Amino acid sequence: MPDPSLFILIPAYNEERRIEPVLREYADFFGKNYNGKFEIVVVLNGCTDDTFGVVQKVASEYPTVRVLLFREPIGKGGALIEGLKLSSNATLIGYVDADGATPPHAFMELLKKIDEADCVIGSRWVPGAVIHQQQKNHRRFASRVFHFIVQLLFWMNIRDTQCGAKLMKAAAVEKIHDNLTIADMAFDINLLFALKHAEFKILEVPTEWTDRAGSKVALGRSSLTMFLSALRVRLIYSPFYKWLRPLRPLEAWVYKKLRQPRPLLRSEKQQKAEQENNEEPS
Repeated sequence: MPDPSLFILIPAYNEERRIEPVLREYADFFGKNYNGKFEIVVVLNGCTDDTFGVVQKVASEYPTVRVLLFREPIGKGGALIEGLKLSSNATLIGYVDADGATPPHAFMELLKKIDEADCVIGSRWVPGAVIHQQQKNHRRFASRVFHFIVQLLFWMNIRDTQCGAKLMKAAAVEKIHDNLTIADMAFDINLLFALKHAEFKILEVPTEWTDRAGSKVALGRSSLTMFLSALRVRLIYSPFYKWLRPLRPLEAWVYKKLRQPRPLLRSEKQQKAEQENNEEPS
């Protein structure tokens, strides 16, 4: 029996220096070790360097690699929201970071567990995790503070919501996709809580991970944005959310000042989907 069809998404912003060996490593590994249809889809998010050219070069050698190009910046979360629209074309869909922090054999471990849950996530904070290079102390501290806030707001009992290695059953993604609106680095909270709220099972497993140099995350600005976005997700699922709609112009102004992609509104997502459906193929 062949393995189920699989899409691996890689959101990327200005990764021309790091992404080529990651794509080659994933394409080679899954070409040799995965007995089913798979695609590696790189979702480019407003890149200003030659990431597109680098990905095209690899795609010309590996037919399992392709690219979705968004010329305007839409955020990591926005890139994943777009990429997850492909869930109807596969049985399983997941994502990893473009820096190669999660090696392909570690992502394969998630696949081995997918029969036990609807979503399997790699974790750096459960027993058995193998960390080759830790984050710097200030980033680890910020990570643990954010984890405390997330646990206080959502009570999901997940130790590592932010590790960039996640795998879902496509049917689960299709059911909750309309609830995915967070376009920044807090997207993972949005995804996991939407799955929990829909009563899908999430399994957290130890992973292998290496901190990579060259992070694009500005710690202070990104941390504030992630806090605001996590709070927004919590409010969406509260009875008070409808009373906060007059504050949306203020929300848009705050995200603009932070130079971060503002959360999408469900109406905007629906309008965009309708536009895409109405476009005639060229």
